[in-house]
Amino acid sequence: MIRKKQPAPPDMSSDGAVTVAAVEAVFDGCYDFESRDLRIGGDQAQTARLCFIDGLVSGSDVAEQVIKPLTDPRRFSGNISAADVIAMLLGGSVYVYTAKSRDKLGELTGDLLNGFCALIFDKERTAVTFEVKSQQRRSVEAPKEEKVIKGAKDAFVETMKINTTLVRRKVRNAHLKIKEFNLGMRADTAATLIYIDGFTNEGIVAEAARRLSGIKTEGVLTSAVIEENIVDNYRSPFPQVISTERSDKFCMNLLEGRVGILVDGLPLGFLVPGTFSQFMKVPEDHSGHFIVASALTLLRYLAVFLTLLAPAFYVAVAMYHQEMIPTRLMQSMIEARSSVPFPTAVEVILMLLAFELLQEAGIRLPSPIGETVSIIGALIVGQSAVEASVVSPVVVVVIALAGIAGYTMPNQDMGSALRLCRFLMVLAAIALGMFGVATASAILVYHLAGLESYGVPYMSPFAGSEGRHLSRALFRRSMTVKRDREPELKTGDGGEAKL
Repeated sequence: MIRKKQPAPPDMSSDGAVTVAAVEAVFDGCYDFESRDLRIGGDQAQTARLCFIDGLVSGSDVAEQVIKPLTDPRRFSGNISAADVIAMLLGGSVYVYTAKSRDKLGELTGDLLNGFCALIFDKERTAVTFEVKSQQRRSVEAPKEEKVIKGAKDAFVETMKINTTLVRRKVRNAHLKIKEFNLGMRADTAATLIYIDGFTNEGIVAEAARRLSGIKTEGVLTSAVIEENIVDNYRSPFPQVISTERSDKFCMNLLEGRVGILVDGLPLGFLVPGTFSQFMKVPEDHSGHFIVASALTLLRYLAVFLTLLAPAFYVAVAMYHQEMIPTRLMQSMIEARSSVPFPTAVEVILMLLAFELLQEAGIRLPSPIGETVSIIGALIVGQSAVEASVVSPVVVVVIALAGIAGYTMPNQDMGSALRLCRFLMVLAAIALGMFGVATASAILVYHLAGLESYGVPYMSPFAGSEGRHLSRALFRRSMTVKRDREPELKTGDGGEAKL
């Protein structure tokens, strides 16, 4: 019995030849992959295979902008060769604004997965791809997580091209560069690096590009994949990448000399380097009066100390240093604690845990229910705990004050880091009293002072500049006065420019 020689399987590697069999083998089993033969100019002698992924492309655009001109006999008439057809397609014979010639299978499949349709010429092992992306995407809306008082109300969406357009509209500068990267070994997510050429520090740009291109992951579907792979110290709970959904905040930081990162599928913009003082600022500081903005900035720094130290300070004083409490306050505290069965340490820990549970419940539940649960829980649980003599009223006041102070943080990641440190401060106070609070504070300051973000001290200008630029972090100068750029960023215009 003579066996017939089986045909060689199509080359499905990324550098394989572009053929109809290879493309159909790549998308074998994909119900949304569509293909059909087209007669070029209505001539049976010259045919090509049209391929696209349903849902990623606009069907009406494929029909009107690609199929209709391709089958027009007046446009492709006579005994025209495939090479001539390809040249005419690339020269503008169809109504699509983007046309690319592909002779590698990996490039072709990448185009198909990005909303292109492909016209494959099998004998020439070449394809011409046309961008006909579907317009089914979320429209630009006002920011939901970062409140806008006086400012632009256009937030980033999940489509990167829309996000880059928002940036272009605000920074109309020919030196604004947008470099593209492909991230993820399986998901192949597009990302862009954005900076102002000639102004942004070239060392920061090069380092950000190196770290971004060095990300090894299956796919970029969450912000943590970006943040934890491009920071200097991923073990630190404190954020080192500025993330924002506001396009105006993103552009403000670009104009200050930072590097921006946008990722397709994530409605966020990332900015590096991130410093502690930058996490304490909001875009409204540049919208309101400079005196009011300066006062609010100082209030936020005061809130940092309150949310960190208020519970620990109360525990240390109540357990070890009662002589620091005024006599009348001490008498009221003794009366309030006379019927409480738990020691001070247990009271504070229980209230901190209850506060975190209520906050987590409010975040995870749907908005109307979550707000109701948070309000009812805070009122009923707190009041019931006091009336039932489970905790003293002073502890409720201290924990509520620390919690409210934590809510003033403009950045949620910074607020979460401070909440974690608040627990550690309380444990230190329980163990060693005021000495424990001082020791834990010194360790925290040492940790923060040792952090760097792309060569910039994390605590600048509080550390690394000998205090010469403290006013820049604590106060906002009037817009009528030229502002000094952050010297740590080493921008390319000599350090002075007016925003």
